[in-house]
Amino acid sequence: MFTRFAAHQPQLAAVVLLAVLACTASLPAQTPPVQVSPAQPRPTQALQQLAGQASEFDAVLARADIRAALARLDSIAPKMAAGLVALGAIESPSGREGKRAAEVARRMRAIGLVDVRIDSINNVTGRIRGRTGRAVIFVSTLDDLTSIPALQRAAGRPPQIRGNRVVGPGTNTSSTTEAMLAAAQGLVTRGMQPINDIVFAAVAQEETGLLGMKALYAERRATSVSFIDILGDGSSITYGALGIHWSRVMARGPGGHSLTGGLPNVNQAIARAVDRVLSLPQPPATANPQRTILNVAVLRSGELFNHKPDTGWFSVDIRSLEASEIVRNEDAVRRIIRDVSRETGIALDMQPVQRTPGGQIPGADSSRLVRASAAVARSLGLAPQLGNAGSANMNVPIAAGTPAIGIGGERGGRRGYADEWADIPAMVRTAKHVFLLGILLGERPPQR
Repeated sequence: MFTRFAAHQPQLAAVVLLAVLACTASLPAQTPPVQVSPAQPRPTQALQQLAGQASEFDAVLARADIRAALARLDSIAPKMAAGLVALGAIESPSGREGKRAAEVARRMRAIGLVDVRIDSINNVTGRIRGRTGRAVIFVSTLDDLTSIPALQRAAGRPPQIRGNRVVGPGTNTSSTTEAMLAAAQGLVTRGMQPINDIVFAAVAQEETGLLGMKALYAERRATSVSFIDILGDGSSITYGALGIHWSRVMARGPGGHSLTGGLPNVNQAIARAVDRVLSLPQPPATANPQRTILNVAVLRSGELFNHKPDTGWFSVDIRSLEASEIVRNEDAVRRIIRDVSRETGIALDMQPVQRTPGGQIPGADSSRLVRASAAVARSLGLAPQLGNAGSANMNVPIAAGTPAIGIGGERGGRRGYADEWADIPAMVRTAKHVFLLGILLGERPPQR
């Protein structure tokens, strides 16, 4: 779930140069290591079986009062859909979430959460007060892609309820916040007095570098027990974090009218560098336990047919569970742009755009947190897939050594398009998952 680069200039039309300017890739140079914990293998068959085993939580999940509470969540599905219509209609691009934050805070107060507040970055938090001074923290994403407001305005109306869907830009991501609020209301109505605080946080600026999550974690780190990142209904459960480094390679050279001559030209340097970057050897998809990926997705340059541009840039997206793989690829890209700059006479400079931390916590795959979430998913009729390569808000606590999971899975489709939609039954399942995890993590653990 992450940001799109902001375009400085219109799309480079001359990317066809890539086909004819292939050159050999270069050897990596040395730079300081990034802080990503060593990779762990993908979940084993035995670990996957955890999702289908009986657990110490099953007796609690089968209680009559718990089943009745889940039935109440089913009964308020129409109310949840109406709530999502209201949330999805509010423009909330990353960095400008204030109006949606105010509405979420209002609803938190209305359902009875205490200590509700909006911080300086527009994170919204409220809690059910516990007894230890520590906290289990549920997190949803408050912001939308920066392209969504234009789609909301173009629609000229709020999202629409159509059968089992809420359709309209702004609905897909917001369905997780709506589900979180419904679960919080269920726990408050229950009169729960948990061991630890149960904190509900709708965090801002997820799409622009996890800034809201970083601020929340800096504030709550000392008292946090664990974090649960709400991404879907729990048909997938992730307990580890994939490191992601986004960079922009800037190109600068002499511009001018075509009549002044074609070279030196920033487009030649961009095309040659991109071709070499994409030719760097990577593990095959079928044998890549470190989940290492390198991609170039965005190229920007020129505006007119009869001018050569004086600036341009291209994106670099590097991901891996293994620190050395990120270092290897970043070093290789730096060596390539040094060589290409020397060959073409165009200045090339690699600039960091976003650094998403990664890491693995030993024993996380069999932790009480993962076991509880797997038991919840199974009780909801799901067969959860377990993984260690998350890339969302949960990366922040995991990278710092605090237990966290992402509960992902179905929530809708067409995110970022005019016909974006959220699935109402999936939203209800998400609310149930959060509610049940609140019960299992908030009550005293059973004696074993």
